[in-house]
Amino acid sequence: MAKTATRDAYGKALGELGAENSDVVVLDADLSGSTKTAAFAQKYPQRFFNIGIAEGDLIGTAAGLAASGKIPFASSFAVFAVGRAYDQIRASIAYPNLNVKIAATHAGLTVGEDGATHQMNEDIALMRALPNMTVVVPADGAEAAAATRVVALHQGPVYLRLGRPAVPDINGEAYAFELLKAPVLREGEDVAIFACGYMVHLALEAADLLAEQGISAAVINVHTLKPLDTETIIRYARRCRRVVTAEEHSIIGGLGGAIAEVLGEEAPTPMVRIGVRDTFGESGKPAALLEKYGLTSKAIFDAAMKLLGQK
Repeated sequence: MAKTATRDAYGKALGELGAENSDVVVLDADLSGSTKTAAFAQKYPQRFFNIGIAEGDLIGTAAGLAASGKIPFASSFAVFAVGRAYDQIRASIAYPNLNVKIAATHAGLTVGEDGATHQMNEDIALMRALPNMTVVVPADGAEAAAATRVVALHQGPVYLRLGRPAVPDINGEAYAFELLKAPVLREGEDVAIFACGYMVHLALEAADLLAEQGISAAVINVHTLKPLDTETIIRYARRCRRVVTAEEHSIIGGLGGAIAEVLGEEAPTPMVRIGVRDTFGESGKPAALLEKYGLTSKAIFDAAMKLLGQK
């Protein structure tokens, strides 16, 4: 299966958007080679702004451009874009409801050897809590490219979470991304697996493992974490009566927390959350880190089996 990094797909989509819409502008915090905004900078240098290692200025400048009618995409690593600039995001973008797209790369444990200081596992929680903010976490390259185009048309602030490593291509090039709608990738009756981002392809692998045991697992790609597609979540929770969530993020405040909030109020359902469990990561190869912190297809499989009372 072919693989594409969501950050690569984002960079390519930006270049295409630049040709189609002269109001699209791009800002970066001196990481354009890694965030893949460099291609836009080469094509449209008059609409690219390297703010330097000053993330607060990055967000403030993006806010000013949005207030002037532009469509700014502001990029840096997630730990910097959100962690260092939270105050500016809150006061200068979310509060005035400005049309800024924060496209952050290198999120989660798969940053790997950069270690705990750079492995941002709290960004979804921070962005979900902000009024007016839409939060999108693409699962593969096709979804990242399509989401980039869709959020450019969406009025209001967006947090677009992107990863460093290449991930298996789940969706075809003709994939139609629909904001707020969680696509069902696999139907099932015994357990519902809700996943986002890097964990979606592992959720599909887990569903295959469960099928070998005669267990029917539905897999739902929750690419928009705010606002949630509550209708789909409630429908599959009621149908399957057991829920597993999987995310490359802390289980506190991320996908698992968001779905638990919905089900707690609307459809109480036994569930297990797969994700980083209230701890920092460490330096290591991405695959080794995912194994150590329990973010694997086997962990999803074991969670489903536990819910089914078979383990």
